[in-house]
Amino acid sequence: MELWALSTVVLEHIDRPMKKHIVGNWKMNGSAAFTEALVSEISAGLSAAHAVVGVTPPSLYFSTAKSKATNGLLVGVQNCHEAESGAFTGEHSVSMIKDMSADFVIIGHSERRHVFGETDEQISAKVKAALSKGLPVILCVGEKLEERDAGSHEALVGTQTKSALNGVSAEQMSKVWVAYEPVWAIGTGRTASPEQAGAMHEVIRALLVELYGSEIAHKTPILYGGSVKPNNAEALLNTKGIDGALVGGASLKSDSFLAIINAAPKAE
Repeated sequence: MELWALSTVVLEHIDRPMKKHIVGNWKMNGSAAFTEALVSEISAGLSAAHAVVGVTPPSLYFSTAKSKATNGLLVGVQNCHEAESGAFTGEHSVSMIKDMSADFVIIGHSERRHVFGETDEQISAKVKAALSKGLPVILCVGEKLEERDAGSHEALVGTQTKSALNGVSAEQMSKVWVAYEPVWAIGTGRTASPEQAGAMHEVIRALLVELYGSEIAHKTPILYGGSVKPNNAEALLNTKGIDGALVGGASLKSDSFLAIINAAPKAE
């Protein structure tokens, strides 16, 4: 059976230690031809992959990506709206996303928070809307540079995480991945050191233990996102507590994205 057909099983984190989870966020990039070619190239390179791999093209090209995805490549979307329907021009409801057979949705990406002004309350509503329909979620959290420099980064990320998961049941957590993405390391070429990233992952994991207990906390994948590239992927993915990567620019080329995927250690 293809891995995409097993996405729910994968997202329930049955095995521990888990496979690494590598997701490409294409943001507002590409074309129909670009999407078709890149998904085909990535899929072809996954025949021997030992990681869970997904991509999120722009919504206009979702169907193109889905039609070309093979060898277990998951295809998700970059955002959703919390309402079921209504006068929300340009938005997509969870039911619409489910209708297109998306494997997951990214919620709370730093660009949604800081460019489009989404609040913790809106992000929480989106998380609950997605999970209520059984749509798996990649929840993004992370601090800006001034918050890290002020030493408030742990409290800030804790607040973001608690707010987003408010009202989310232990059962629903089987469909949640968390992505830690320090805003100061996104698209800047500056990357959190493995030590910095690992330390924040420990903070998030401890919070999940507090909210849901040790078993669920240690089954929830926590990914790192922020200028992940082939030259730093191995160090990041081998850091204790980092369960994968949310990749931006490097996911727009098959050779660099596959290099990151191949840098993931095998689960023992």
